Amino acid sequence: MRIVGIGASAGGLAALEVFLRHTPTDTGLAFIVVQHLDPTQKALLPELLQRATAMPVQEALQGTEILPNCVYVIPSNAELTVENDRLKLDQPREPRGMRLPINVLFSSLASARNERAIAVVLSGMGSDGTLGLQAIHAVGGLAVVQDPSSAEFDAMPRNAIATGCADIIAPVSELPGRILAYNERVTEPKQAGPPAKLVEPIKAIISILQQHTRHDFSLYKPSTLLRRIERRMAIHSVATVPDYARYLENNDQEVQLLFREMLIGVTSFFRDADTWDYLCDYALEPLIGQLEPGENLRAWVVGCSTGEEAYSLAMIFTETLERLHPERQANFQIFASDLSLDAITVARAGRYPTMIESQVSEQRLTRFFTKGDHHYRISQAIRDKILFAQHDVILDPPFTKLDLLACRNLLIYFDPMLQRRLLPLFHYSLRNNGLLVLGSSETVGRLNHLFKPLKQGLRLYERLPQDAINGPSFLLKSFPPLSNLTREQPMPAPIYPIRDGENLQNAADHLLLQRYSPAAVVLNQDADIVYISGRTGKYLEPAAGKANWNIHAMAREGLRTPLYTALKQAATQRDPIELNNLAVETGAGVQQVDVTVQSLNEPLALKGMTMVVFRDHPVVTRRKRSKRDVEMVTDQSDEILRYQQAIEQLSEEARLSSEELQASNEELQSTNEELQSANEELTSSKEEMQSMNEELQTINTELQTKLDDLALAQSDMQNVLNSTEIAILFMDQHLNVRRYTARAANIISLRESDVGRPLSELTTKLEYPDLEDDARQTLDTLIVSEKQIKTNEDRWFSIRIMPYRRLDNVIDGVVVTMVDITDAKALESSLRQDSALPAQSE
Repeated sequence: MRIVGIGASAGGLAALEVFLRHTPTDTGLAFIVVQHLDPTQKALLPELLQRATAMPVQEALQGTEILPNCVYVIPSNAELTVENDRLKLDQPREPRGMRLPINVLFSSLASARNERAIAVVLSGMGSDGTLGLQAIHAVGGLAVVQDPSSAEFDAMPRNAIATGCADIIAPVSELPGRILAYNERVTEPKQAGPPAKLVEPIKAIISILQQHTRHDFSLYKPSTLLRRIERRMAIHSVATVPDYARYLENNDQEVQLLFREMLIGVTSFFRDADTWDYLCDYALEPLIGQLEPGENLRAWVVGCSTGEEAYSLAMIFTETLERLHPERQANFQIFASDLSLDAITVARAGRYPTMIESQVSEQRLTRFFTKGDHHYRISQAIRDKILFAQHDVILDPPFTKLDLLACRNLLIYFDPMLQRRLLPLFHYSLRNNGLLVLGSSETVGRLNHLFKPLKQGLRLYERLPQDAINGPSFLLKSFPPLSNLTREQPMPAPIYPIRDGENLQNAADHLLLQRYSPAAVVLNQDADIVYISGRTGKYLEPAAGKANWNIHAMAREGLRTPLYTALKQAATQRDPIELNNLAVETGAGVQQVDVTVQSLNEPLALKGMTMVVFRDHPVVTRRKRSKRDVEMVTDQSDEILRYQQAIEQLSEEARLSSEELQASNEELQSTNEELQSANEELTSSKEEMQSMNEELQTINTELQTKLDDLALAQSDMQNVLNSTEIAILFMDQHLNVRRYTARAANIISLRESDVGRPLSELTTKLEYPDLEDDARQTLDTLIVSEKQIKTNEDRWFSIRIMPYRRLDNVIDGVVVTMVDITDAKALESSLRQDSALPAQSE
């Protein structure tokens, strides 16, 4: 059974009614509705939604078993989660205005149902539901969002769509049909691999993915591939796998979405707690004991997803190192890698929703996290210990010299051949006695000569010192991309040969320029070398790796920094820039070099380019100083003294300016902190007001619905009263007119303006002067009064006066009914006359 979690806020009641009205009653799905409600009022939501569907709608109760074809509604002032196929209610942990009950439900659905969870985000303000939608999408569930253009309040749908996780976006009336179509098409594979007829189309899809993303999924388990492909097919209503392959060929965006679908992002803090406890209490101590003094503990988390396991390991390392060596600083380095750049971005931010309180102990939350409004953030000290990187464990080189390698619940998605290739590579990456941590469903298989288990039942292994994987061919076998690399061919320097037909003068000029003119290069606007003159090898050298003709990459040590500054300066002026006596490191030692940098404007072919000329600085031989030299030295000394005085003056001015700037900076910082504090208070108040506004909007909608019902009931009652032949008059406790029927107005002079007037002020056709006294007596004694009264038009009425009793059993006036009995009176009179005639004749 799939469970559909539906989240709504302001404007959500109308959307929920439309959704349920278009949902059949025999879907086999269970529906759980979370609406932002006023915590101080009893919700009317179940009664209102019941009118829109024939499925039973009930308010969620603690421990209720979730059944198909039923709708469960969150009660007010509660958080609703799913646990073991039952509903669980908790008191909200956040103050009013900061609660996110939709996120709470969606996150619990992701944990309880994985790919069988469905999240639906409808109309509402704010961003509640966004994080929960991401969690359901990460585990392979279906993420559905109402089209913002059809929502009364579009903030919640827009925020959900902005995450890029929404699988279906449509008007609310179309959502049930899209969900049911998806539910019918997605099936679990019944066999280990796809049918033979699907092998070639799946290979074509894998090839398209590899062309667009560089990543090879051919060694993933076929069942996993087929399940992910079928999910995308169901979302787009594509009938067959070959049709979907053709759809991918013409849709680059869908290729990226399928690629993200292939990346399994299920993780949490301290998953499989027994493994972490054993690691902290027993396994790490001998590992830390074998470290050399000053050596760091090194670890690699493969497939780190959004970073929870990497941060869990960092917390374990910190606690263990402090327990074993409290006098030392905790020194360790963790490498965390994943194929998904989006997951790495989330991991680097280190920001997680408040739902992690169920995964992380209160002590660790206090020590390693900083709490925000709706999130926890990893402390900077822990984040600095982890290096996150996008990395493909199948294609990219591994991290080495590791003390611990964690690869949890990743190998289960690879076929056995890839597992047998990666495990020796992990063995190669670990130091002697290093630890390998696998997921609860993974083992080392037949490679028990490389690793030994540390404890039965835990997927924690120690590296064995085996020589079977040594040798030059190991990496080529275990890491296939290395065997496919072609040796990079050296790129020769550009040569400008003498072409046939050139005369002697041109050849001689060309030879002189090449051998005796200064070495020079011409650069384009990107500082790439486009022309070389003379021998430049003393000043420039090719950079290692892929050929790069940029002068900043080729400049030798000592030239790079001044050359970078000179090129920037030359771009803003016409005069050449002279750099004298630069110490450049060459293969033969340090060489003093003069450099001239000149921007070129003519000829037209060189416009916008820059010429850099290199010359060896001449070595000056010492000679005996003359009197003139002494005078020149004296003058230079005086000039140097003046320069020093000017420098000191400028330094003092700079110091004063720095002090003033420091004072201004402190004032601005103080103002900024005050503004930031005020902004936080305003943000908190805004969130509270927004939450209250959403709750009031919901209450207003519920009350409006009730008012409509009451108006309809009042209309029905008015029609019933007017359709009877009985004249009725309603009066309050003071015998003032409250309501009357049309026939009563014909007997007692009544019109709309008489409502509220006392009975004594009304004129009547009845010859009944004691009407007010009888009415008051009935009000006092609660005894019904009934009399037959004649009118001034010779008509008779049966007047019945009875107490007006409210539903709460309170007497609140009297009701006077007047039944026309004129015909009965005439018949009675006629019968009396007929009976009197025989008596007279006797």
